[in-house]
Amino acid sequence: MKLIAACAASVCASAALAQTSGWPDKPVRIVVPYAPGGTTDYAARQIAQKLTEQTGKSFFVENKTGASGTIGTNAVAKAAPDGATFLTNDTTYAMLPSLFAKLPWDHANDLVPVTTIAQTPVVLVVPAASPYKTLPELLAFAQKNPGKLNFGSAGNGSSTHLAAELFKKEGKLFITHIPYKGAGEAMLGVMSGQVDILITASPTAIPVVKGGKVRALAVTGDKRLASLAEVPTFKEAGLPSYAVTNWFGLAAPKGTPPEIVAKLQAEVKKALADPGFQERLAQQGAAPGGMSSADFGQFVKQQTQSWGAVAKAAGVKPE
Repeated sequence: MKLIAACAASVCASAALAQTSGWPDKPVRIVVPYAPGGTTDYAARQIAQKLTEQTGKSFFVENKTGASGTIGTNAVAKAAPDGATFLTNDTTYAMLPSLFAKLPWDHANDLVPVTTIAQTPVVLVVPAASPYKTLPELLAFAQKNPGKLNFGSAGNGSSTHLAAELFKKEGKLFITHIPYKGAGEAMLGVMSGQVDILITASPTAIPVVKGGKVRALAVTGDKRLASLAEVPTFKEAGLPSYAVTNWFGLAAPKGTPPEIVAKLQAEVKKALADPGFQERLAQQGAAPGGMSSADFGQFVKQQTQSWGAVAKAAGVKPE
């Protein structure tokens, strides 16, 4: 009986190995839980294109939007764990437990972290005609005139909202929140002068800063961005305690074979090592990712805790 059981286990292991060694054996869907055109969508499409080139198999992006990304995320959490469906998650994913009293999936367990695609700093921008030329000028006015300035965001509980709430906390400011229906609309609010301040991901900010449509006052990170070399870091500008990073990664449905997770992580890491790919990321102010699955899992856990504290301090009430 022991021999029969051992043989059966061996056959099962061989079958599982055969199933995963040929992966991908069909088109792979990468779900982006937001509308096309945003930074998360850009990151997903860049990596999907590169993975298609590397493997000779089809990796394609599907946008499944709504409810702060929960609709698309839940769809992936409930998808078959066969290596045919993955999620592009991001900073907002770590904020979801603070925004919703109950999520339709288990935030900690129903998705398997695969790896990070990229990390980007955030940039504080003001209208091109703003009287504030530097961050110290902006802080000085805002501190002396509570409630006189406002900030825009992509919506209540979005990464742009909580990034600004952290800025308020670190700068000891009272500025009014103006939520929009997306990061694009919020940027239009700054460009039109309806919004005084917006803190957004570098890929969103760089084109409009370079186009002279808004002015950048500071960028997070330890060093300046090559693409915005004239813009100081928050540390250089006098607010060293303000540190925010936007990140973008891939996750799989619970139960996806570890061999597939490991193979995808290796393919992404290979893609990120390509000089041409790195150059495209650098132009957006992004640094390549490539974390191991275990490290990414710990990172998401830490991010969820830290953003939860920000949301609580900002008085964000779960819906």
